[in-house]
Amino acid sequence: MNRFLLCAAVAAMLLLAAGRSPKNIRAQEKNSTQEKGPGQQGPAAKQLFNGKDLSGWKHVGPGGMTVEDGLIRTHGGMGLLYWTGGKMGNCRIRVVYKMRDHNDNSGVFVRIPIEPREPWMPVHYGYEVQIDNEPETSKEDEYHVTGTLYSLTKPAARPGKPGPEWNTMLITLDGPHTVVVLNDVKVTDYTEGQPVPEKKFDFEPERGRRPDEGYMGLQNHSDNDIVFFKEVSVQPLH
Repeated sequence: MNRFLLCAAVAAMLLLAAGRSPKNIRAQEKNSTQEKGPGQQGPAAKQLFNGKDLSGWKHVGPGGMTVEDGLIRTHGGMGLLYWTGGKMGNCRIRVVYKMRDHNDNSGVFVRIPIEPREPWMPVHYGYEVQIDNEPETSKEDEYHVTGTLYSLTKPAARPGKPGPEWNTMLITLDGPHTVVVLNDVKVTDYTEGQPVPEKKFDFEPERGRRPDEGYMGLQNHSDNDIVFFKEVSVQPLH
């Protein structure tokens, strides 16, 4: 055995003894990359709710929202609490929420074209990422279930947890592309221009393209629908 082969053999034995063969090293590097999920890549996330008060937020429409025990609580409605810090685009919005009862109604609004002055403009010209695990009880169909773009997209799954369990919603806005992941399960994957069902009710949103950037907000739906929000954060994609 020449000197080169001897050195290679010794190196291979040392790697194997340490459990780090070239094959294992490649596998470990791959696993390390996979462990860095989408929420861990790119710039740091910015918390929009400080856990103390509604600084940076403004409410329009009936009802309101308060902070109780470090949580945003809905009251009455139908109204909207929106973030006044400007439009959002190419970002990931993370919302952690729970329903007070087994099922309650609310929503997370995105792509609102102009700063809201009342609650219905966002309904008709933005997107509501719905919060309602059982729309059938209100004589609505699956296009109105949690994680869908309200009345526009059909859910790929229904992973919403009933109250009072916590839910984590990730809304990714990337140009004309909107993806909603609820409790680690993808519910909506929609690109502007894809077909949507015809409008069935007057209270459903207008059809048509939404802007790539817009305001975001949280809905308070009615006296009978109480939802708590623990976290609202935004992370730029790039």
